[in-house]
Amino acid sequence: MDVIVILMPLAIGLGAVFAGLFVAAVRGGQFDDLDDPAERILHDEP
Repeated sequence: MDVIVILMPLAIGLGAVFAGLFVAAVRGGQFDDLDDPAERILHDEP
């Protein structure tokens, strides 16, 4: 039962780090245009 004292704060802290990284990526505009890169391969370039 003593291990839960270590694992719970570790899991919460790790989750907070990844949530912060996700928010930073959204604010940085990394997810602004998701359709154009997928469609770019379909168009022929001269």
